[in-house]
Amino acid sequence: MSSDSLKQEITQLGRQARDAAAILAQADTATKNAALSAAAVALRDHRAAILDANAIDLAEAHDKGLAAPLLGRLRLDDKGIAGIAQGLEQVAALPDPIGTVLAEWDRPNGLHIARVRVPLGVIGIIYESRPNVTADAGSLCLKSGNAAILRGGSESFHSSMAIADCLSQGLAAAGLPATAIQLVATTDRDAVGYLLTLTDYIDVIVPRGGKSLIARVAAESRIPVIKHLDGICHVYVDGAADPAMARSVVLNAKMRRVEVCGAAETLLIDRRAIDQAPGLLDVLIAAGCAVRGDATIQALDPRVTAAAEQDWSTEYLDAIISARVVDGVDAAIDHINRFGSHHTDSVVTTDLAVAERFLNRVDSAIVLWNASTQFADGGEFGMGAEIGISTGKIHARGPVGTEQLTSYKYLVRGSGQVRP
Repeated sequence: MSSDSLKQEITQLGRQARDAAAILAQADTATKNAALSAAAVALRDHRAAILDANAIDLAEAHDKGLAAPLLGRLRLDDKGIAGIAQGLEQVAALPDPIGTVLAEWDRPNGLHIARVRVPLGVIGIIYESRPNVTADAGSLCLKSGNAAILRGGSESFHSSMAIADCLSQGLAAAGLPATAIQLVATTDRDAVGYLLTLTDYIDVIVPRGGKSLIARVAAESRIPVIKHLDGICHVYVDGAADPAMARSVVLNAKMRRVEVCGAAETLLIDRRAIDQAPGLLDVLIAAGCAVRGDATIQALDPRVTAAAEQDWSTEYLDAIISARVVDGVDAAIDHINRFGSHHTDSVVTTDLAVAERFLNRVDSAIVLWNASTQFADGGEFGMGAEIGISTGKIHARGPVGTEQLTSYKYLVRGSGQVRP
């Protein structure tokens, strides 16, 4: 496709999305839910076609030498498709944020003012290899009254197209425009560049992926961006940590799923808990995790290799963890705020004062006490699904669900007031 043709195609997606957004903004809850339910039915009915499409993606990914964790993100099976369909139904069951009155008050002159939730409009979502994001992003935008333009990664192209077709079927069944959720039907990298310039049609961009994607979007976008940066997540084991709890939380935080953004990448151990370190290292290594440690950690276990400076700021997305001994909670907080990505961090302790200090001073979107970092997920927060975990502080922070995809406006009702 020529550059001009590609630009025209992307612009047409923008026009269609803007028109669809005007209709979605007025759609009632029942209609939106009907579309989501019908899309879930279509996903189950077209399971075989989706798996065939995913097999093509997996074969191409193998040929390209894609790493095992990335293949894990890409792979779909019967259980995965059932989960995607169930996710659509969970979003349908969520409260509709549109029209919610956030605050209202009366002025002395008799004006009644209300602040009410409204859709953002058109949301462009750029993501990489996980095909389930197609359904998550599309469903959340639909429920929050927004039109969506989705640009998935080339690795998941066929899978995403098959899933997007089911979403279109759901929209049509509910009498909503199929252009309310559109997938960019090309793997051409220039398509991203054109999307980022559609200021007349797209209201916000949500990138979900690795450093290179986020850096490109941040540098090139002329549209406001909700960023989803690396998940350089930490678990700090305090001197007052329960040993059994610490082993359980650390193992789950790292090894439940190593390829997700909420996986722990660094283990910090209080010097007062140094007696717990051998047990923590042993459960990780026994589970197949490689440990890269500072000099103190290395001295505890010959299987630990030396950590380099870059390890403290590396998102492995693999069965690797960096480990360091720190002098108390303040040193742990300093390390996290310096090397972390402001994503998700956890403290394990029985000391309430330490827990409150950690919760209040760690500058991350999600901060946990005595719980695994792998709870960094919109579904686990009761939000049905998420587009990503925003690590920024403006417009949304943490899991981006239906409420985070809204803005608000002021409705002012009077009885003929004029300003003196």
